[in-house]
Amino acid sequence: MRGAVLRDGRMVYRDDLPEPAPGPGQVLVAVRSCGICGSDLHFAAHGAEVLTLTAEMDGGMNIDLGRDIFMGHEFSAEVLEAGPDTDTFPAGTLITSIPVLISGKHVEPIVYSNTTLGGYAERMLLSAPLLLPIPNGLDAQHAALTEPMAVGLHAVNKSGVQAGETALVLGCGPIGIAVIAALRARGVEHIVGADFSAKRRELAASMGAHKSLDPAQGSPFDTVTPAVVFEAVGVPGIIDDVLRRARHGTRLVVVGVCMQPDTVHPFFAIAKEINVQFSLAYDPNEFADSLRAIAEGDIDVSPMITGDVGLEDVGAAFDDLADPDRHCKILVTP
Repeated sequence: MRGAVLRDGRMVYRDDLPEPAPGPGQVLVAVRSCGICGSDLHFAAHGAEVLTLTAEMDGGMNIDLGRDIFMGHEFSAEVLEAGPDTDTFPAGTLITSIPVLISGKHVEPIVYSNTTLGGYAERMLLSAPLLLPIPNGLDAQHAALTEPMAVGLHAVNKSGVQAGETALVLGCGPIGIAVIAALRARGVEHIVGADFSAKRRELAASMGAHKSLDPAQGSPFDTVTPAVVFEAVGVPGIIDDVLRRARHGTRLVVVGVCMQPDTVHPFFAIAKEINVQFSLAYDPNEFADSLRAIAEGDIDVSPMITGDVGLEDVGAAFDDLADPDRHCKILVTP
């Protein structure tokens, strides 16, 4: 079976992957489309650091960086067959799923693994109870973006933003764009996106931002006074700058993943009673809500798709995604 794996920090094409066999409660599926996520790029570049930090927090992930690593968690797929004593959708049904595989009493996220296949392969296993059928004849490529859009929706839900408030999104990469789309679907009347890339500012406008700003021309806080700020950049110094510049009572939602130590001045947050909320992933209802929003046309994800590659070109696509003026979301079609 064909697929792409992470090996020594690079994505490598293989045509000898083991064929997965579904166990009880599992379903074998053929991957139709899989998005390349920024977290995959982070892990490829900073895998050792991710494992070290995770180990300090909760015992760590059982991953050997010296072996091939399977990835790909933004996917749509077609049901092929069910495992023993497993009720599921008929063969041929297009589905998506929260990226989790249940094996007996063991639950493994489909994110990074030496053993569990992800969406960068022709076929993979999913958990029957977690499958969601793709409705309304939705294109499989668009359905594959359910997962990243759910991340944006979760951040918006965490913010408590109201329709009449101003929201500022710092960073218009895929997650910042997902936040903007969720804000627009929520009916927020004043959405501002800020990014150094002209292409990303254009994309922010097409996905629902009412105004887009170039931070090179001055701080966004010189132009708008947001009630809610979404930090989707993930580099040191951004959080402290927001605390320094934001107005009293601002809510800051951090959804960008910063891999380096950062420094903040709590004085600014205390003096202005700023609420800081960190946001990760989504819950099952938010995942289903995102699929529904895409299928019903409340969110048009097509502007986000800027490339489509086969399994043999996943490595080159990882390199291409380093240029913000070229790509937002590259999809892999096995």
